[in-house]
This record gives sequence, structure tokens and C-alpha cells, in this order.
Amino acid sequence: MKADDPLLRILACPLDKGPLRLLAPDGAGDGTLYNPRLRRRYPIVDGVPQLLPSSGEQVSEEEHEELLTRAAEDPSGAGNGDGTGIGTGGPGAATP
Repeated sequence: MKADDPLLRILACPLDKGPLRLLAPDGAGDGTLYNPRLRRRYPIVDGVPQLLPSSGEQVSEEEHEELLTRAAEDPSGAGNGDGTGIGTGGPGAATP
């Protein structure tokens, strides 16, 4: 999945229905979709986002900070441009 994939505009967290942030892979895997509001990440396996609530993984405070830093440094522009590191998407989400 790429940062400019139109699917990102409609994907939403299965728990709070809010937008997710695409994070590039950090070695193995296809990347991660991250919800900074709930501090949960969802894997992307073979290009398919795993968005079942049971697929999500809670992250620690330390990892949350690391993921926000990665999101802020992401040159792909996958965020919504407001500096929060939160991508666009989900029902009723504002578009950039």
C-alpha cells in the first residue's frame, strides 16, 4: 500500500471509526496503519490492511512517541498536513 492509495481515504479504525495513518515498513512487512488517538496499530499483510479489532495491537507510550516521530518525518505526505501525523480517511473525515 502506498501513501497516495485512494483506499486510504476510506479506511478507518474499526474501534473509533477515525482516520488512520500509513507508516512505511521498518524492515519486514508491508507497513502499518496507525491510530494515534487509541495508540493502536494494524498490520498490512501482502498489501491487505488487517482491520479487525482483534488484529490491532496496543503500543506502549515509548513506541507511540516513536511512531509519531516517524509520521512527522514521513516525506510521502500521507498525513493531513496539520502536523498531527494523522492521515485522512474514515467516515466524515476532513480532507486536506
